[in-house]
Amino acid sequence: MWLPSYATPTERFFRTLVVFFSFAVLVFLIAPLFVIVPLSFSADPFFTFPVPKYSLRWYYDFFSNERWITGIINSTITAVLTTILATTLGTMAALGLASPHFPWRRAVMAILISPMIIPIVIVAVGSYLFYGPIGLTNTRLGLVLAHTALATPFVVITVTATLSTYDTNLSRAALSLGAPPLNTFLVVTLPNIITGIISGAIFAFATSFDEVVVALFLTGAEQRTLPVQMFSGIRDQINPTIMAAATILLALSIGLFVALTLLTRKKTD
Repeated sequence: MWLPSYATPTERFFRTLVVFFSFAVLVFLIAPLFVIVPLSFSADPFFTFPVPKYSLRWYYDFFSNERWITGIINSTITAVLTTILATTLGTMAALGLASPHFPWRRAVMAILISPMIIPIVIVAVGSYLFYGPIGLTNTRLGLVLAHTALATPFVVITVTATLSTYDTNLSRAALSLGAPPLNTFLVVTLPNIITGIISGAIFAFATSFDEVVVALFLTGAEQRTLPVQMFSGIRDQINPTIMAAATILLALSIGLFVALTLLTRKKTD
């Protein structure tokens, strides 16, 4: 936010200092990304920086390798299924928590967002021990359910934040005019909270697509996702193709962030 014209020199100095510090922190955080992208276009079979010669060699290797393509397919299918489940469950939970007569609201909310607080390794081990006896390890269903538990809190938080600005009198008016509860939700409530639902869905998709720790515990060779394939490649043999995969994931993350920003701006306008 710009300072008014009558701001004192001291205020202008501290504002300039804050802007400079914020920019420096931003550069420090995103600087590694500027290294990954050029390395993915390197023609050398080793990691050399600066890049002596540029090539699309590793992108050709990525899209022609069955293991990488299978990883993308598995990640996409898992993320889409997770998004559908997490968005549905998270929206229903947020609608229930928005009710003023909901008992133990804070306790239930704390339980719902606990997967965001608990270390991911503990979640992975717990999921493995819980799903093992019922035969859900090394299955896509088990991975989707575990990712749903991780992604649902994001949907709950975004939809709850949207519901906090929603005028419940609109729903009461529709119900008083004889509209069934389902029609009231679809025609009145849903259009007013759709931005929060879509935002939560974007977070859920990104959470599932990028997750690696739980996937390492629950996936087999046939369900191996792209992050798991990248982790295995780093552990077994470092190949510059991993940089191409990382750049693709980075592009996907930026795309999701831009979509979320545009959605938020549209809601503000």
